[in-house]
Amino acid sequence: MEHEVMFAGFGGQGVLLAGRMLVYAGMLAGKEVSWMPSYGPEMRGGTASCSTVISDEPIGCPVVTKPSAMVVMNEPSLERFERTVRQGGVLIINSSLVKQKAARSDIRTYYVPMNDLAESCGDLHLANMVALGALVEATQAVPEAFLQQAITKHFAGKPEVAKKEWRAVALGGGCVAEARCAGRR
Repeated sequence: MEHEVMFAGFGGQGVLLAGRMLVYAGMLAGKEVSWMPSYGPEMRGGTASCSTVISDEPIGCPVVTKPSAMVVMNEPSLERFERTVRQGGVLIINSSLVKQKAARSDIRTYYVPMNDLAESCGDLHLANMVALGALVEATQAVPEAFLQQAITKHFAGKPEVAKKEWRAVALGGGCVAEARCAGRR
């Protein structure tokens, strides 16, 4: 099984970290992984995206052009990347910032209020972890236990931060699970 995933948003929204946590979890699960960032010259406010691949087999190319799953954190990312998601794939939209609906009906789309859920955890900067939780719930790209282990290891010197990050992941995953159970996306 191979998951080709892209995260996209403004610089400063944590899309690169979300991608790194996903591949770190994949690595801990014994999978082949790749992570390739892309960002503009600006530190914050410019565009940022990353391509991640998690596979049971060796990865031939780290470039993702037709992702099986896409997370968009802002409206420009939706406009730029929605058409690239492969048919039958998953699109996760930050409904806190993106007010337009997806134009495609051949993909599964989830509207997750990432910023709102992050603020409920007390930190807007956790929106990327909400996104990551939503993605993992929607795709099952990595087992949750390995994602939790990756977050714990990454924030080993800051256990309180790791706890907040994991709470945000759980909120994002819960939002997708709830949407699936209720029959809405």
